[in-house]
Amino acid sequence: MITKPKQSQLKSYHWKGINSSGRKVSGQTLALTELEVREKLKDQHIQINKIKKKSISALIRLTHRVKSRDITVLTRQLATMLGTGVPIVQAIKLVSDNHRKAEMKSILSHICKGVEAGTPISKAMRTASRHFDDLYTDLVATGELSGNLAQVFERLATYREKSEQLKSKVIKALIYPAMVVTVALTVSYLMLTMVIPEFESMFSGFGADLPWFTQQVLELSHWMQAYSFYTFIGAGLAGVVIYQLCQRSYSIRLSTSRLGLKFPVLGGVMAKASIAKFSRTLSTSFGSGIPILMSLKTTAKTAGNLHFESAIIEVHRETAAGIPMYIAMRNTNAFPEMMLQMVTIGEESGNLDEMLNKVASIYEFEVDNTVDNLGKILEPLIIVFLGSVVGGLVVAMYLPIFNLMSVLG
Repeated sequence: MITKPKQSQLKSYHWKGINSSGRKVSGQTLALTELEVREKLKDQHIQINKIKKKSISALIRLTHRVKSRDITVLTRQLATMLGTGVPIVQAIKLVSDNHRKAEMKSILSHICKGVEAGTPISKAMRTASRHFDDLYTDLVATGELSGNLAQVFERLATYREKSEQLKSKVIKALIYPAMVVTVALTVSYLMLTMVIPEFESMFSGFGADLPWFTQQVLELSHWMQAYSFYTFIGAGLAGVVIYQLCQRSYSIRLSTSRLGLKFPVLGGVMAKASIAKFSRTLSTSFGSGIPILMSLKTTAKTAGNLHFESAIIEVHRETAAGIPMYIAMRNTNAFPEMMLQMVTIGEESGNLDEMLNKVASIYEFEVDNTVDNLGKILEPLIIVFLGSVVGGLVVAMYLPIFNLMSVLG
């Protein structure tokens, strides 16, 4: 078993040397290792006299960091070039030469040198970066064995692009309500701790009883001024404790995942997104020639939710024992009836990958549709929520003034 490499940190290497014309030259190169810099300068016929490693700023590191989206774009570029007959080494070099991120250049350089040395590209990718997960490298290995590397990269590119789209839709569904609630809580906190105390000092000169609602808001303001700091500290500590417990306890993580899926509307979006990703991943893996048991084992890690991950592991265990996959899936009580029926048809007709692909398309459409409708439904509700919170505080402060005016009038 090949262990995943420890991800190296990008560094800046300042060097001085002599070029092929005998002139003194100097410069700096961003790379993961000093060996890589030396090899690059050797290819440029530069004899190094001095090389010094320096750390780089967080901003530069962030700018050159490889993200999941970069791997998706790389996969699409390789699929396109391999499909037109470009050799794999030349394709990797072309992408590397034109890439703006230093970390990606380093990763591609490592892969290229490994392939040139006779290492299979799947193994070179596995050892080059943690960004190439088991599913990715297993599919590439299958393509190498079958001689259909271009087709496998095409499948991988399509799979990753659809996964990226699905992920962005889920984030879109979560971020809008979260931002609105955050703004509402911030405005309420500022009003309770800064604006309402000013009103209270004005009310003290009225010499009359304040309305019940105003009294309650003032009590809340007193409490916020006295204990809000300790509340934030306590909430922060509670968050850290819960996080540590989740990291150490599988059962707590599983319970948290299941609780998240029960959340109104958003829980349904996350469940459908997980089912779509599972179906798409299994379809891509199985359709590329990887046996169903190995496909299930790899797919479980990419489910994106611990509840579905544990269900897929159980499906793998029962399928390995000889139970048909659709029965094993039904036994977990984690998958919807429509999906079970389509998997049944797929298994019996011998078109499982095609049926799983259709399942993924159906649930991706449902997620897309839900997210679009969510914005339309939430917008008026959020306006009402903000109006009730902020408007309620404003009304509470103006009630005594209105009462005073009616008495004086």
